[in-house]
Formats: sequence, structure tokens, C-alpha cells
Amino acid sequence: IQLKNVTKVTKFTLLGFTDDFELQVYLFLLLFAIYVFTLLGNLGLVLLVTADAQLHNPMYYFLCMLSILDACYSSVVAPKMLVNFLTDSKAISFIGCATQMLLFVTFGTTESFLLAAMAYDRYVAIYNPLLYSINMSPRVYVPLITASYVGGIVHGTLHTVATFSLSFWASNEIRHVFCDIPPLLALSCSDTHINQLLLFYFVDSIKVFTILILLISYGFILLAILRMHTPEGRQKVFSTCGSHLTGVAVYHGAILFTYMRPSSSYALDHDMIVSVFYTTVIPMLNPIIHSLRNKDVKEAMKKVFERNWFV
Repeated sequence: IQLKNVTKVTKFTLLGFTDDFELQVYLFLLLFAIYVFTLLGNLGLVLLVTADAQLHNPMYYFLCMLSILDACYSSVVAPKMLVNFLTDSKAISFIGCATQMLLFVTFGTTESFLLAAMAYDRYVAIYNPLLYSINMSPRVYVPLITASYVGGIVHGTLHTVATFSLSFWASNEIRHVFCDIPPLLALSCSDTHINQLLLFYFVDSIKVFTILILLISYGFILLAILRMHTPEGRQKVFSTCGSHLTGVAVYHGAILFTYMRPSSSYALDHDMIVSVFYTTVIPMLNPIIHSLRNKDVKEAMKKVFERNWFV
């Protein structure tokens, strides 16, 4: 094979959704609003938990970490995507693309582990509430949070190194709005069979592991509900767990659809829409999902508003 006139890629071009400038402006306005609400909602929830002493328990520490992750997760993708909507140059450097992928996969994987840890926390709180502060002490929840981050970093590093060890020659146009794994594998001129296997089996293993923890935790929670004799107790459990289950279902559903399929079934344009959904819309919805049905959070918000109103 003659490679004399072939240039090694030093930067990539993110093609995005469309070349229609008017449509890009509308998309910019929509996604900018979503991004602003994402930051306000998630960082506002962190400040609320920090400021209210009644929310200083492990369940809300986990919720704080989820909010921080969502803000970071969205910030890895949204700023560059928004800039590209309004500029002709949609380039991203080789190092910038690798960094974006590393952070994106790291935060996404960490969130998967953290959602599983939150399910275990819900089980501990409901199954034996009197011993909750002992069974979920800092010696328990700090290692759970740390392990979630370590797992995310390892998984992100693995896929980033594997992807950017491939050869990229001549073509540098990525059919996506950010540097995700499937479109980069489609762009590479190397044999990506091993990368496809890594993507499928590692994501598969992580999802099976985290979903198994979710099922076991909620299985025990269901047993606890069946033993309750008062409607008030059951209502409190549904209020505590319903929001978490909703967030888990939406998040894992989008991830499973995008990554846990053989390479032959990838449709990059369709996956791009799903990817934008779980990197922008879900992080915006999470603080809403976890706040609206939570009595303690609503009470804390009410106190903040009343305090500011009468000051």
C-alpha cells in the first residue's frame, strides 16, 4: 500500500447534526438553555445539601456526588458542542479529542457505579433504618464513592488508550458532536476488532454488575415493603426509591442502547441523538427527578426561599 500522499491526522472535525445554519442556531438556543439549567439545578442541589444540616447524611452525600458528576459530565461535551453550532471551524485537536473521550467515559462509568452504590444505600436505609447511621458510616460510603471514581478512571483510560493507539490517516471528519468511541472506531483505518470486543464486553460487564446490584438491592427493598403494615411507611419508601429508579431506568436505557450492540448494528446518526440525550438532557433531569418527590429536599428548598423572601 502506498502511503506517500496520505497525511496522518493531527486534528479532527466534528460534523455535528447539520450544515443548516438556521437550524444550528435553534439547536444552540435549545441546548444552551438545557446546559444552563443543568448547571443551576445540579450545583444548586449541592449548595442546598451543604447548607442544610438536616440533609447531612449519606443518602444526600451520594446525591451531591451524582449532581457534581452530572455537571462535569455535561460540561465535557456541551461547551465545545455549543461553540461548534455558531462557528465555521469545528476542529478539535488530537489531544483535545482524547481528553474529551477520557473524561466522558470516566464520568459516565463513575455515574453507573455511583447509581448502584445509591441503590445499596437505599436498601440499608429502608431495611434497617434504626442502624442506618452505623451501617452507612463514613467508613462505608467513602470507599463506595472512591471505588466508583477509581472504576470510572480505569475504564476511561482503557478505552482512550485503546482507541488512540489506532491509526487515523487522511480522513478526520467525525460524524458526531463530540469524541465518542463508536464514531472514532468507524473513522480509523486500523483493524478495530479488538476495540469492538473491548467496548462490547467491558460495557456489558459493567452494566451487568451494576444492574445486578440494583436488582438485589431493590429485591430486598421489595421484601421490606411487603413486611410493612402501614400505608404511610410504604408511601415513604416509594417516595425515597421512586426517583432513584426513574433516574436509573432512563440513564441505563440510553447507555445500553448506544453501546451494548454489535458493531454491525451501529447507526451513527441515530446514536448521536441518543448520546446528546444522555449527556445533556438526563443531567438536567436528575436534580428534578431526585428533588420533586423528596420531602426533605422540598422542605430545605422551602426554608431557603422563605429565608431569602423575608430578608
